[in-house]
Amino acid sequence: MRLEDYWGVGPKTSTRLESALGREGAVAAIESADVRALVEAGVTRGRAVRILRRADGNSGIDTLATRDARDVYDDLLTLASDCALTEHAADRIRVLTPLPTVDERRDRLERVLAASEAWSALSDDARNAVESAFDTYDEEGETERAAVKAALELRDAGLRGETFDALDEADPDALRDALGALGYVDPDGSVAPGADERLDRMRDRLTTVEELESSAFDVLETIQERGVRSLDDFRAAFVEYVAHETDLARGEVESAVADDARDATDFVSTSLRSLVTELETDVEAREETVAEELRDRIWAARDDVDIAVEAVDEVALSLSLARFAVEYDLAKPVVTETGLSVCGARNLFLDDPQPVSYAVGDHDLSCSSGLIPPSGDRVAVLTGANSGGKTTLLETLSQVAILASMGLPVPAESALVGRFDSLVFHRRHASFNAGVLESTLKSIVPPLSDEGRTLMLVDEFEAITEPGRAADLLNGLVNLTVDRDAFGVYVTHLADELSPLPSEARIDGIFAEGLTDELELRVDYQPRFGTVGKSTPEFIVSRLVANARSRAERAGFEALAAAVGEEAVQKTLSDAEFAG
Repeated sequence: MRLEDYWGVGPKTSTRLESALGREGAVAAIESADVRALVEAGVTRGRAVRILRRADGNSGIDTLATRDARDVYDDLLTLASDCALTEHAADRIRVLTPLPTVDERRDRLERVLAASEAWSALSDDARNAVESAFDTYDEEGETERAAVKAALELRDAGLRGETFDALDEADPDALRDALGALGYVDPDGSVAPGADERLDRMRDRLTTVEELESSAFDVLETIQERGVRSLDDFRAAFVEYVAHETDLARGEVESAVADDARDATDFVSTSLRSLVTELETDVEAREETVAEELRDRIWAARDDVDIAVEAVDEVALSLSLARFAVEYDLAKPVVTETGLSVCGARNLFLDDPQPVSYAVGDHDLSCSSGLIPPSGDRVAVLTGANSGGKTTLLETLSQVAILASMGLPVPAESALVGRFDSLVFHRRHASFNAGVLESTLKSIVPPLSDEGRTLMLVDEFEAITEPGRAADLLNGLVNLTVDRDAFGVYVTHLADELSPLPSEARIDGIFAEGLTDELELRVDYQPRFGTVGKSTPEFIVSRLVANARSRAERAGFEALAAAVGEEAVQKTLSDAEFAG
């Protein structure tokens, strides 16, 4: 396969990858979602992630039909990757995309939930041991030796059972034997320090003799200072000195001394050079023997090593997703064909969100709160107070839909999530001109018009065109959603201006309930079904009156209070004062 056949790999990127990794290596890196390899080859991390999200050729990423949907997707994967146990697991999480079939989503979901249960069952000490094993694995560069070491440590930490079958498939005895050999022998036959004590001692002696040879004149002076008077005494003193400095046997030194030296200087340098040569020969011979033994040990355990390498990466990914699920208290959704319904759903991007229950489409959920969203309506028009959480609810629904589409648990007490070929999430954008209107319609209408099922989550059309025209467009979108057999939630303040909605649609409302004693808006974020929400401007005006910085400013806000209902403003201020 040509590298340029992969999405996002142009001629320059292809050349860079082939130069750094070779064609086969580059293909392997792309197919295995190895972000690190692509980055080290010179591809920016962001580009590498985008390439790998489309590497398998399916259109999962295209399910996210709008920029806002993709932003939520990116933010979710950032949260998940922050829970990763290794860098490679984090990279693999970053390239997860929506899965094309319901069966694939259910399969991944079951694996993640099983891993979450296993992770939750571990003691604190066992969790610490697992995290430590993966920390070391990362620090050692995810080598074969590091993988084998991690596999053994993970077994010792108590990772057992169906979720970790891959770890059990490798023979631990074979892995332990291979551990002492892996990482110590290079393809060129060189053996790293630490593989063989005898070889290490021989190398140390060789190094010491080489240092003596490089300072032969110092050796000569040291021996002469001992007051030797004859050649035999000099020879004996030399042998004794070198043997002492190098921990060599006297016989080993004597075998290298020169027999035909011209003088003492020549004797010392020639003898040391000869000793270096002999020791080099001995070291090379021992290194060849050790290298062969190491290769044999690795070969004997090759199948088990390969299993361990793959298993450690898979366990790292499974446990990383499990940690994400446990950290955010995610639950198993019911993965089905149509609809989107949630009980007690929480927005993962908020610190202390109020759980909400909501639904479009058929469902049979039963919420612990006793509040059961209506079943059967394909479209909901959501109305209500400013700062009432309408956009947050849309974002929460998009989080649930996206996570479920990737086969991951969701932030809800319970949820039913259908298969969507396109997810259109569109936030309110504070621009009011024809260009913004056109770009918005070009973004959200084509997915709804194409073949396949679409989920529409659209916020405040009135922000991009005049209210009357926005109501007309919203009516058209609601009818198009119903006609196209899609599902949707549309946020608006224009409920009173909408034409009669089709029977498959309903209107819901979010209500502000007053001001807190800190004069903050108090909102019940749980929508009330079949009821138009109120924007209640008197609460906002009440706060402005209470917080006025001067008499003149207060008078101005009191004039507004008269316009929106002075009695309601005074009651709000009185309630807030009483609450304080």
